[in-house]
Amino acid sequence: MALEDGAAIRARTYGNQAGARILMSHGNGFAVDAYYPYWRQFLPDFELVIFDFRNHGQNTPANPPNHTYEQLTRDLERVFQTTQTELGAKPTIGIFHSMSARTAMKHAIEVGWRWSGLILFDPPDVPPPGHPNYAAMEVFENKLTEFARNRRRAFVSIDELTQEYLASRATRNWVEGEHELMARSVLRKNPSGDGFVLVCDPENEAGIYAAAVTLNLWPKAREFGGPVKLIGADPNAKGAPATAPANRALAIEGGYDYDIVEGGGHLLQIEHPAECYRLSMEFMTKHNLL
Repeated sequence: MALEDGAAIRARTYGNQAGARILMSHGNGFAVDAYYPYWRQFLPDFELVIFDFRNHGQNTPANPPNHTYEQLTRDLERVFQTTQTELGAKPTIGIFHSMSARTAMKHAIEVGWRWSGLILFDPPDVPPPGHPNYAAMEVFENKLTEFARNRRRAFVSIDELTQEYLASRATRNWVEGEHELMARSVLRKNPSGDGFVLVCDPENEAGIYAAAVTLNLWPKAREFGGPVKLIGADPNAKGAPATAPANRALAIEGGYDYDIVEGGGHLLQIEHPAECYRLSMEFMTKHNLL
């Protein structure tokens, strides 16, 4: 589908067209195909529409990239409205992780409520300056920004990136087969030579991390136009990311329906797909969204 600046997003539809519709996307620098261990569980009962945000996954990188939260928010509105037009108007559940969860929050608060329900997995919520969790989140996002700016972008083969994921402590809890799936999902053939390059340029990834601390988005659950579920990383786990206590604070202060995935890190859906599915279904059942 065409976006307002000439970029395009490729959305894919799977599952049971007679079921409730789910619209789903991914985190910064990743791709929605890599979340298959989680979203495959919905296929028998739901109409599932998955898409990668601009400059990610199956999309051709945009030129200029316009890779900002402001643009991603407008892109989400375009994806939602186009889906309603082309597939037929239908109540839709939004399920989003990290960057896309933050985008969905911004979209719902600033553009409008479009959902029958919204499930947010570990969004990188940064509280206002002076909040007890602000400094930790600022450090967290700054470290990710620096990492992204300096990350390797070219690989001889998909297996080369797969092996990097397998050797990393940060990705050791991914389910079996996920390391290769992620590598296949975030790489594309190098258009100017042999091998592969990251679909999401490191500069674009870094820009999103850097922008996280400037969004000024710490809403109460009542500010949304419908039911919202917040599912976070485990703040009590060893080496828990700063997002875990930040989301716990947001949930307490904002009155959210909130759960953690015990032992879960930031990439919950590909570490604990069955538990994430269970929590998602529990929320949808509670609000009669099935």
